[in-house]
Amino acid sequence: MDLIEGLAVKNDRKILLVVLDGLGGLHGNGKTELESACTPNLDKLAAKSELGLLTPIEAGITPGSSAAVLALLGYDPLQHRVGRGLLDALGVGLDVGVGDLCCHVNLATTGPDGRVVDRRAGRVPTTLSEQLCICLQTAIPQIRDVAVTVRTVCEHHLVVVFRGPDLSDLVSDSDPISDGVMPRKVEALGPPAVRSAQLVNEFIQAASRVLGAEPSANFVLLRGFGQMPDVRSMPERFKLKPACVAAYPMYRGLAKLVGMEVLETGDTWESEVQTAHKHKSEYDFFLLHFKETDKAGEDGELEAKQELIEQFDEEILPQLLALKSDVLCITGDHSTPAVMGVHSWHPVPMLLSSPYVRPQVLVGEFGERTCACGDIGNLRSCRLMGLLLAHGLKLRRFGA
Repeated sequence: MDLIEGLAVKNDRKILLVVLDGLGGLHGNGKTELESACTPNLDKLAAKSELGLLTPIEAGITPGSSAAVLALLGYDPLQHRVGRGLLDALGVGLDVGVGDLCCHVNLATTGPDGRVVDRRAGRVPTTLSEQLCICLQTAIPQIRDVAVTVRTVCEHHLVVVFRGPDLSDLVSDSDPISDGVMPRKVEALGPPAVRSAQLVNEFIQAASRVLGAEPSANFVLLRGFGQMPDVRSMPERFKLKPACVAAYPMYRGLAKLVGMEVLETGDTWESEVQTAHKHKSEYDFFLLHFKETDKAGEDGELEAKQELIEQFDEEILPQLLALKSDVLCITGDHSTPAVMGVHSWHPVPMLLSSPYVRPQVLVGEFGERTCACGDIGNLRSCRLMGLLLAHGLKLRRFGA
């Protein structure tokens, strides 16, 4: 990416990166969710575009959401390790200082034996999580000499920020990432983090006492510890004026971290597209993120995920094409196959449209297997930005 940064130039050409969260799938009845969906508009666009697959991290490595989207924006997740908790905190508007320790929190259901029954507490509504968040904040404003801030992100997701001396994010997660097992004890991953691990375990114990009487959200699972890193912005690196349109707070936080303007929008796909149209003349790079496909995959709802893809094709894609961006890329951040119900390591289908593509006219379909045969091949996600800039004529020639 140092090479890309050294060649980047500014011009007025516009790039639109559309991320259908968890787009990639696995074969159910012979086809993935994307391949099973009726997508005439995507298929027509695929015939005029270049296709490929994106590997978010490395072959066989299952990515978290923050790492996967950072990669799409040109930040190698192996070099830029950013905890999801930090992104949540930025996304809900918390003022995060250097040294603060942020963590993503799942409200969860545990049984009488302490085992996790449901990591997401049935996806409790945001209204309930807000009430529980107030209870936690009131009961646990401080642990020892460390201030504690708890905020709702959405549904069963919360964020907690610890502010005090000598904190470290070198601690393990308590979330086991599966049901039917015991929550993990938070462990220090190095001597500087011993105190932080103790503080976090004390918070978990205190939170369990506060929530113990709740019928579903009676426990908290913590993961994605992070502190504010030193990250160079997209405008600095790529000579872009970038904007993000996303309803989900974590992605808004990620956009802030890399220097994107976060545009106010509603919580529907339609409102996100309207926001992009409203501001299309002000920016030369747009990230549009749609979360619901990932939720359907995580909930194991294959047909629901398929229907969401069809909704995108019928209702949203024509509006995106009306933006007339010079470069349009449609992909996912990672795969969330409904047959697995979790993120997976499988490569993600990707479509790239611009005046300078070599059209794959013999394909006529946007799906995992057609993308596997595409000219772009299988690319690490963090290399995508170079292609987007090139198709936007935003890179000088290398060498004499």
